[in-house]
Amino acid sequence: MINRLFLLLAAACVSTACVSPPATQGVAVEAPPSRAVPWRDLTPSLVDKTDKPASNPGSAGLSPLTPSESSPSTVTRMDLPVDLWDRIRRGFAMPDLDHPLAQDRTQWYAARGDYLQRMTDRSSKYLYHIVEEIERRGMPTELALLPFIESAFNPQAVSTARATGMWQFMPATGKNFDLKQNAFRDDRRDVLASTRAALDYLQKLHGMFGDWHLALAAYNWGEGNVGKALARNQRSQLGLSYTDLNMPNETRYYVPKLQAVKNIVAMPQLYNLQLPHIPNHPYFQTVPLTRDIDVTLAAKLADISVEDFKSLNPSAHRPVLLAAGTPQLLLPWDNAEIFMRNFTQHGEARMASWTAWVTPHSIKVTEAAKRAGMPEADFRALNGIPPHMLIKSGSALLVPRTARMDEDVSSAIADNGRLDLSPEAQLRRLTVKAKPKDNLDAVAARYKVSAAQLAEWNKLSPRSPLKAGQTLVVYVAGRPTSNGPPKAQAKKKPTGKSGSDVQTAKAR
Repeated sequence: MINRLFLLLAAACVSTACVSPPATQGVAVEAPPSRAVPWRDLTPSLVDKTDKPASNPGSAGLSPLTPSESSPSTVTRMDLPVDLWDRIRRGFAMPDLDHPLAQDRTQWYAARGDYLQRMTDRSSKYLYHIVEEIERRGMPTELALLPFIESAFNPQAVSTARATGMWQFMPATGKNFDLKQNAFRDDRRDVLASTRAALDYLQKLHGMFGDWHLALAAYNWGEGNVGKALARNQRSQLGLSYTDLNMPNETRYYVPKLQAVKNIVAMPQLYNLQLPHIPNHPYFQTVPLTRDIDVTLAAKLADISVEDFKSLNPSAHRPVLLAAGTPQLLLPWDNAEIFMRNFTQHGEARMASWTAWVTPHSIKVTEAAKRAGMPEADFRALNGIPPHMLIKSGSALLVPRTARMDEDVSSAIADNGRLDLSPEAQLRRLTVKAKPKDNLDAVAARYKVSAAQLAEWNKLSPRSPLKAGQTLVVYVAGRPTSNGPPKAQAKKKPTGKSGSDVQTAKAR
C-alpha cells in the first residue's frame, strides 16, 4: 500500500510539476486565513484519498495506474509551510487587537529593524520547539511570539523584579510550576522546562478567564489583579474586555506589543522588513548526561563554542554540569552524535574539575576559601557570594575536585543543594576559661555559638572533654559592619529581616 501511495504521488508530481516552494531569505507571502488547517492535519486526508482498493481485487501485487488515477484531482497537494514563520501564521487563532496602542507598537518595532533582527536570530534556536509544544496542546501560535515581548528570546534575561529566563518567571511562580531553583541550576532559564511551565500557566489562565487577552494580562500582572479589575468593572457596569480594564502601563502595553509582533510576522513586506529564514525542522535534540562534566569540556566534545552550548543549556549557571540534577543536554541536531561519540571515547578519565561540599556549620567566606584551596575572590566569584556575607550551615558550595572528593555529586545535593547567606557581623575574639564540669556544649550555649564551631576554633573533637581552667578561643558578634555611631549600634538587636520581592506588574 505504501508503494502504491508513492507511485500515485510520483505520477501526480510528474504531470503537474508539483514541488514545494523553495525556502528563501525573508517572507513575501500573504498571511493565510487565521482558521487555516494546520499543515500536519493534511496527512490523513492524503491517505484517505489514495488508499483505494485495486481495480482487480483478486489480482496479486500492484495494478497499473490509469490516467484518471494519476490526475491531480485524486491526490491532495501537500502544501507544507515554506518555513517556520509560515507555519506560525497558519496557526494564528487569537482575535486581533484593533487598538491605537497596537498600531503605535507596530510602528515602534518596524522602525527598529536591527533590534528585530537580533531578536529573530536569537529565536531561531528555540522557536521550533515552542511551536511544536503549542500545536500539540492546540493553543494559538501567537503565543510562540510571547518571548519576543518578555525577554527578546534571551534565556539569561533577569528583570529588576527578579523575573528570570526566556518566559520571565518570578521565583515563587516558578516553584509553583515545578521549576527548580537551587545552588547549581535555575530551571526558569531551562529551554524545555520553562516552556512547559509557561504553556501550563497560560492554559490555566485561559481556563480561568475564557479569553486569551485577559489570560495574557494575568500572565503579566497576576491572576488576582486581573480578577479584581474585572470585579470592579462588573460592579460599575463597565466593559469586561482587556481594553476596558484599569491596569498598570506595563500591562496596558503588553498585549499591544504582542499584536505588533504578530502584525509584522503576518506581513513583514508591509513594513519593509525581511524576516530571517528559520527552517521548519528541529534545531536541537536531547542527549543523556551520565557523568558530571565541565561546561567547557561538554562544549568541546560537542564541537561547538561555549557560548552556543550555554545558549541551549542556560539553566546550568555554574562551570560544571551535575548529571544527577541535569540528566540531559540540548545540542544542535548535527552535534549531538559528535558529542556522544567523543563522550564514549573519553572513557573513564575525569570529566569534572569541580564538586560540591556541604558546610557542616556557618562559616566565613575567608575560611571556606582557605579550605577549598582557592583565593577568596575566585571562591566568591565561583559561588556567587557577595561581600560582607556569612555562609550558613548546610550550604552547598562548589570546590575543586580532589582525590579525596572524586565521586560525582549525589542527586540529593544536585537537586536540592542551596546556598544560604546572612549578613556578616564583625567578630570579636575572646579568650575564656572553662568552668568545673563544663563541656563544649555548655560553653557554646553560654556564648551563643555552636559546639561544632567552638571545637573547630580550638582544634578539638566535638566530644572532647574540658578541664577546669582550660583556655578556649570564642568568636562572638561585635559591632555590625554598617556605618553609624558605635554606641547606637551596640544597643540595636539584629532584626534578621530579609529582602522581599519587589511588587511590580510582572507577576511571574
